[in-house]
Amino acid sequence: VQLQACGGGLVQAGGWLRLSCAASGRTFSNYAMGWFRQAPGKEREFVAAISWSGTSTYYADSVKGRFTISRDNANNTGYLQMNSLKPDDTAIYYCKVVASTSAYWGQGTLVTVSS
Repeated sequence: VQLQACGGGLVQAGGWLRLSCAASGRTFSNYAMGWFRQAPGKEREFVAAISWSGTSTYYADSVKGRFTISRDNANNTGYLQMNSLKPDDTAIYYCKVVASTSAYWGQGTLVTVSS
């Protein structure tokens, strides 16, 4: 699976961004999908995940209530809606898809939140 993430940018605190992760190469709906992020000098951390069907979602405590993960299997795309952004959300955001025996990462998209 090839993953193309986009939608990052510079936003003021309190603003919003919507990240997209477009998949190609294999059947997107066969995979659960997640978003991770890596801030400067820190390890990559889990942000949110969604089941292959979209019926189950999971969030890190730090983003719960502000971020929403979703997917459109018909268009092979996953999303991360990020509201009420904080400077601590500044990071490179990565999408990942996971099946029982395989996992694929997309390239990152940079999100910068100014105070």
